[in-house]
Amino acid sequence: MIDMYQLEAIVREAGQIAMRQWPGAGHGIESWDKGRGNLVCAADLEVDGFLKQALGTLLPQAGWLSEETVDDPARVERSLVWLVDPIDGTRDFLRGRTGWAVSVALISDGRPLLGMLGAPARGGKGEESGELWSAIAGQGALRNGERLAASTRTALAGARVPADSLMKEDRDLVMVTKPNSIALRIAMVAAGDADLVATLRWGSEWDVAAAGLIACEAGARVSDAFGQKLVYNKRDPRAFGLLATAPAIHRQAVGRLAERAARLSATTS
Repeated sequence: MIDMYQLEAIVREAGQIAMRQWPGAGHGIESWDKGRGNLVCAADLEVDGFLKQALGTLLPQAGWLSEETVDDPARVERSLVWLVDPIDGTRDFLRGRTGWAVSVALISDGRPLLGMLGAPARGGKGEESGELWSAIAGQGALRNGERLAASTRTALAGARVPADSLMKEDRDLVMVTKPNSIALRIAMVAAGDADLVATLRWGSEWDVAAAGLIACEAGARVSDAFGQKLVYNKRDPRAFGLLATAPAIHRQAVGRLAERAARLSATTS
C-alpha cells in the first residue's frame, strides 16, 4: 500500500507549485487555448511534470494518464495507473478564484484504490493551509482529517446543486456556489454541502477519478449519466456524463436525466 503521508506531501507540494503562479496571489501567468475552449497554463505543465516524477518515484510500476501528458497506450496493460489532473478548474485558477484543485488517483484494475485532492487556495496561508481531501477504497473519506458523510436527502426536489443556472425542468432544485473544478463539486456531495452534481457531456477520467472515490467512500452514489458504474484506465479514457448524488436520490436523478442523456450522447462525441 502507498504511504498516504508521502502522497499527501507530494500533493501539497504540487499545490504550492501552483500557488506560486496563482493570479489570486498577485502573480501573472501565461495561458493558451488547447482547442474547443480548453484552457491550459504554464502552472498546469509545471505541476504535471512534478507529479509525474514524484509519483513515478513513489510507485515505479504504475502507469500514467494525465490531462497534460501525451497518452501512452501501454498504460492499459498495467494493473496500476496514476490518473492525474494537475489543475482541475483552470478557469477559476486563471481568474484568481479558489475553485481549483490538484487531483490524483491511483487506479487498480479499473477501479480507484485511492484518491486525493489538494485545494490550497481554499483556506488560510502557509503550506499546511487550504483543503486536503482523501480516500482509500473501503476505508472512508476525509477532509483535513475529518471524516465525511454524504447528505441523507430523500427527495430530488429541493436538492442542492452547484450551478450558475438551471434549465426550466430543473428549477425545483436549489443552486449553491459552484467552483469551476468538477472534482471540487463532486467533493461537495461527499461533504454533504451539495446533494447533486450532474453533467451531460463527454468527460475524461482524470476529471472525476479521485473525487469520485472520495464521494463513494463518504456514502454518495457516483455513476455516468445513465447510472452505470465508472470504469477507469480504458483505452478511450472518457465516459458520457457524471452523476454524483446523495444515495437516496440517485435513481430519481437517473430517471430525470434519461431522455436528455440518450439524446445528447447520440449527438455529441
